[in-house]
Amino acid sequence: MEFDVVIVGAGPAGLSTACRLMQQANDAGQELMVCVVEKAAEVGGHILSGAVVEPRALNELFPDWKDQGAPLITEVTEDQIYLLKDGQKASKIPNGLVPKTMHNHGNYIASVGNLCRWLAEQAEQLGVEIFPGFPASHIIYGDDGRVAGVGTGDMGLDENGEQKETYMPGMDLLAKYTIFTEGCRGHLGKELISKFELDKDADAQHYGIGIKELWDIDPAKHQPGLVLHGAGWPLTEGGASGGFFLYHAEDNQVVVGLITDLNYDNPHLSPFDEFQRMKHHPLIADVLEGGKRVSYGARAITKGGFNALPKMSMPGALLLGCDAGTLNFSKIKGTHTAMKSGMIAAETLFAAFTAEDEGGNDLTAYGENFKNSWVYEELYRSRNFGPALHKYGTMIGGALNFIDQNLFSLPFTIRDNHEDYAQMKPASECKAIDYPKPDGVLSFDKPSSVFLSNTNHEESQPCHLKLTDSSIPLSQNLPKFNEPAQRFCPAGVYEVLTDENGEQQFQINSQNCVHCKTCDIKDPAQNITWVTPEGGGGPNYPNM
Repeated sequence: MEFDVVIVGAGPAGLSTACRLMQQANDAGQELMVCVVEKAAEVGGHILSGAVVEPRALNELFPDWKDQGAPLITEVTEDQIYLLKDGQKASKIPNGLVPKTMHNHGNYIASVGNLCRWLAEQAEQLGVEIFPGFPASHIIYGDDGRVAGVGTGDMGLDENGEQKETYMPGMDLLAKYTIFTEGCRGHLGKELISKFELDKDADAQHYGIGIKELWDIDPAKHQPGLVLHGAGWPLTEGGASGGFFLYHAEDNQVVVGLITDLNYDNPHLSPFDEFQRMKHHPLIADVLEGGKRVSYGARAITKGGFNALPKMSMPGALLLGCDAGTLNFSKIKGTHTAMKSGMIAAETLFAAFTAEDEGGNDLTAYGENFKNSWVYEELYRSRNFGPALHKYGTMIGGALNFIDQNLFSLPFTIRDNHEDYAQMKPASECKAIDYPKPDGVLSFDKPSSVFLSNTNHEESQPCHLKLTDSSIPLSQNLPKFNEPAQRFCPAGVYEVLTDENGEQQFQINSQNCVHCKTCDIKDPAQNITWVTPEGGGGPNYPNM
């Protein structure tokens, strides 16, 4: 199948690209064939975000979004920032001492998954074809090495790659230009960055894992529009950094979560268990007690910011949104920046088509257009935020960020070129962490959590978690790092089992995978590669 533009991923960046491109084409009376492929069974099914949404890009894309019923309902009414000192104490930080980027006046507590469902409706009305349940499994290159499109994965293969009765071959989707918007650590984006050396002039990329739950709470405790952020305990006990969030949305619901920076060095640390422990702090527990957990999810986030941005154009393709790393970590927001990156791409593409571009070129004009936009200015202004916290810690780094964001821009750039996966220390050098058992009231285990994520993969299909060397987990990681995959995975995918003879076996339970990509990022041996499973597999997040 041939199109003018194929977009990989129906997230904020991909759908904004599609909408803005078709708006221009329809206004000019020009026919364009644009399609979006999405690995989830439905648009929004794999979207997981905090999320407090800044509507700046949405205001530009659809100025009448309120009248059209966009699902941004609960406007932020109050910000509160806390430093958790230990499991009982917390200090509230005066708003005047908080970086301005963390103030949320005019923003909305929302489900980005629902926002994407709404954007998909707008895209289809504009003439975009959207194919959910069709993951782009590989890139199609032309004879000259340019990107020529993508191929979707075969359906109906067993675990050995043999055809079952339900076998259906994938499709080749060819395009003049292919747009990659897979979200954080997209497996095709990862390939493109390596193949075209897109990051050769960029700092090392950095990541975090965000773990989130949706709760129904006692109406008497509900404060619609209240936003809580904080840092400190429990992560600091294990030498890690990150922060929590708790947002009061509509309908007596709150979203609560913890972001753990993936540059931590203790292989005993489990981000999932840190999150479960955090919910017992009185600041959080007082809100959740008497409530009911209704959904769970986890997703890695790209947080290297401006310094780690790769080149986003290459022959025949563009790399956008969190696939490129446009999230502004100083705001803990990436939806508006991802959307804007897509809108800039659409305007660049339409200008090329208007000039009778036949496709396959390196649209270097995108880089110039991006540089001349507010998103570039915003990310540049926040370039020191993450590196300051990484290098100098919460207190000194936080003070530098207050100066940089509130008083005057620092006249230098702080660099952090240490890869997250390379920070792990041998287990013997680190303190073991004894996590309390979940109580089933505020804290829970991984199996019950994965159940709430509605995760499912078709039985007997090829494993989508590929080991470059199957001997490494036991021969290297297990003795040295005590196989950290069994702890950094938030879904119980990786296990080390001991048989009756005392022999150990590394087991991958790919059925549990929530597609967070943490294993691909954090594995110290860089031995795990996440690829797309059969279409429609994975979590299905409602209202997340």
